[in-house]
Amino acid sequence: MTMELRDKFIAGMSHAAATVNVITTDGAAGRAGVTVSAMSSVSADGPKPTLLVCVHHMSPAAEKMIENGVFCVNVLRDDQSYISDSFAGRFKDQLADKFDCAEWEAMTSGAPRVRDPLVAFDCTIQEARRIGTHHVFIGEVEDVYVHGRGSALVYANRGYGATARIEGAESVAAGQRIAQNRLCVACFHTFGPYILPAMMRRMRDEAPELQIDLIEGDQRRVQESLLAGEADVGLLYDIALADGLDKVVLTRLQPYVLLAADHPLAAQEALRPEDLAEEQMILLHAPPSRDYFLGIMREAGVEPRVVYRTSNLEMVRGMVGQGLGYSILATRPAAQVAYDGAALVERPLLAETEPSRVVLATRTGLPPSRAAEQFIWFCRDYFDLHH
Repeated sequence: MTMELRDKFIAGMSHAAATVNVITTDGAAGRAGVTVSAMSSVSADGPKPTLLVCVHHMSPAAEKMIENGVFCVNVLRDDQSYISDSFAGRFKDQLADKFDCAEWEAMTSGAPRVRDPLVAFDCTIQEARRIGTHHVFIGEVEDVYVHGRGSALVYANRGYGATARIEGAESVAAGQRIAQNRLCVACFHTFGPYILPAMMRRMRDEAPELQIDLIEGDQRRVQESLLAGEADVGLLYDIALADGLDKVVLTRLQPYVLLAADHPLAAQEALRPEDLAEEQMILLHAPPSRDYFLGIMREAGVEPRVVYRTSNLEMVRGMVGQGLGYSILATRPAAQVAYDGAALVERPLLAETEPSRVVLATRTGLPPSRAAEQFIWFCRDYFDLHH
């Protein structure tokens, strides 16, 4: 097998969604556990139902499973990713024993079960074969535990996700129509509410066939969703963009100072970083905004006196409105009041800094779909009209 084929196989399989499972065992060989996504039903018929799991031969759990002759498949809920990470070895510095991450109960076989997984299958090993780098275990199911609440934790596109019910199409033609007109847009969470609703209303009126799904998050979340193929287009800042993304600059946002209306500095028409040197700062702690705003002050020779940090734009505005400090922002909501009604004022920031650039990004080498082309046109037209 060539390395090229292997790499293509791994890349292809990264798009195949699977439940996240912790396989555990206990017995004469001792207790062990490992996180796997390779788990599947084999048959519900026969003397007993059967399923299979694949475990890497280098995992200590593999040999203990063979010696113990039993294992339990813990299918995790979507709020139990920390258990998956623990058994994948990501918290070695925090846990002396991986099993300390959760509470456990013994199944009939003696294999440990997470106290409240989505479901658990207690199995005895019917067959174990080494294929390539993995042991393939066929297990006879002796008992099943069903929690009855929650949804499955899934892994796809090299990240965790959760299941969501999707209504099926009424016909083949309807299904094809939906697929052609569905678009997933990823957007930076601070300026998304400022930009997207008005655009979406116009698209609803002029292109009602478009169906838009939204992903909202920080810079890393938006980029990851684009690179993984989860999102078709992304709206984000032109700061530290990953390789593999093409971009179009949509607008430039000039940073400004946000103050409570009764703040003493609100009497000034504009402010320099030096004017803020002794003031307390409320920092929008969302990368890349965090580093951009701190950088503006530090380039002017001022070390900000940060007293509160939050990744929520409205929390920043609320704290500023209550007089807890000033903030530097780029997004300009139309309302000059915080959620609680506290009055706010904006003042230009006189600093030698480049404005932040909002860009529309797509994955390099991937031709946009018809729906994506429509969105890109609406996006450009919106910014031509409003900025």
